[in-house]
Amino acid sequence: MKNILDLLDRTADRLPDAPAFCGEESGYTWAQTRAAARAIGTALLRAGAAGRPVALYLGRGPETPLAMLGTLAAGAFYTVLDVAQPAERVRQITGQLCPAVLLTDAAHAEAAAALGLDIPVLRYEEAVAFPPEEAALAAVRAAAVDTDLAYVLFTSGSTGLPKGVAVTHRNVLAYSEWVTEAFRFGPDTVLGNQTPFYFSMSVTDVFGAVRSGACVQVLPKRLFSFPVPLLEYLTQRGVNTLYWVPSALGIVAAWKALDYTALPPLRTILFAGEVMPTAKLNYWRAHYPQAEFANLYGPTETTDICAYYRLDRPFADDEALPIGFPCENCGLLILRDGRPVADGEEGELCVRGSFVAAGYYNQPEKTAERFVRNPARPEYPERIYRTGDLVRRNARGELIYCGRMDTQIKHLGYRIELGEIETAASGQDKLDSCACLYDAPRDRLVLFYQGKRDLTEALRARLEQRLPGYMRPAVYLRVKQMPQNANGKIDRLALREQLKEETHASD
Repeated sequence: MKNILDLLDRTADRLPDAPAFCGEESGYTWAQTRAAARAIGTALLRAGAAGRPVALYLGRGPETPLAMLGTLAAGAFYTVLDVAQPAERVRQITGQLCPAVLLTDAAHAEAAAALGLDIPVLRYEEAVAFPPEEAALAAVRAAAVDTDLAYVLFTSGSTGLPKGVAVTHRNVLAYSEWVTEAFRFGPDTVLGNQTPFYFSMSVTDVFGAVRSGACVQVLPKRLFSFPVPLLEYLTQRGVNTLYWVPSALGIVAAWKALDYTALPPLRTILFAGEVMPTAKLNYWRAHYPQAEFANLYGPTETTDICAYYRLDRPFADDEALPIGFPCENCGLLILRDGRPVADGEEGELCVRGSFVAAGYYNQPEKTAERFVRNPARPEYPERIYRTGDLVRRNARGELIYCGRMDTQIKHLGYRIELGEIETAASGQDKLDSCACLYDAPRDRLVLFYQGKRDLTEALRARLEQRLPGYMRPAVYLRVKQMPQNANGKIDRLALREQLKEETHASD
């Protein structure tokens, strides 16, 4: 296979009437999904999108995966935009992407127009009703190769600009093959989708289903504030497989919600995106002793995952979980100064193989920093991705995550460059300097700042206009003088000590 749509055709031929993507108010079979993709693909072809990016400005619903597949049918590639993020960030993304078309729907048309983008707009309702032109779609498909881009997913960037990770059809085909075989996805699998479609974890739900014929139930976002109704919804929809960020699983555990309702028929519970608190995981394991649990690890640049650990033993509440072993057809290296480390030593985790993305879209310098030649293969130019994560192997041969090499952190399931928060704040009038830290024990972002006066409310208002909710600091601390190290840079270690003192004082 060379194209994701080959998977869609195979599944639609095999399971035409089986449910594919379902929401609270709408749902589509595999035959309907293919038909919608062909209609949308034709509309996008007529709009001149072939070979170009398409921005999807749609809400959380089963129509978004149909739009994703429709973009691929046009020989284009997509970026899913977060409709809740500030307009300035949308403009930063579209400025790098230069999409041929902005595809939106009636519910978001007014908000899309308010963005003020100089991009042709196509309405979803019109596109999905477009008469398919099979000959034109077939010609585009015949010219495709597996290294064509499928999507560009934007993550936080250290320079203050989002980075677009460019993922190919080959990447998705390789990754989806592994995940469906590793966790036995099939027509009887019902995935409860929690992660947004602009987040890399959704790749497992969407394309794992396209490959296997599983059903994706797109869960209403509001239910994650009400754990018992959430669990009841899972039961009503027959959800048997979860792939959630730990914070979502943690909400259920924190409320002890599994104690107060009939247990949904879960048999596979996967998690990724951030460190899973073992105490909360143990709560889930106690209620689902026969279910399979797995800790998945991987950056967006590896399509979604590159390592995983099936829980095969008990863990104490204060014991960290391994990130495990490499996925099939995915090579992992632990390097220090370009050389493999000895057993048990820490080093940077680097990834090779077909899961590794093509690079960063329209950012060649950033691509050159992270997507580098494998120093362990000097004989030929094999490319690897430097994750920036520090890991080591334990006595069992399992990979253990040891932290970041830089200031990039995981918070609420999202990968965040603290520098992007600092850049967004730095334009504030009367602000001298600032530094953002992640307070891991309390799972919060803290912004230290030096200014002529108290700028807390001004900074809070500024960042509300510039950053998504998950990137906004929870605490603002004004300092008289920003500490500096011997190199004249902000001394973040000193700030971290101050943060500890503030925390102890508040406790």
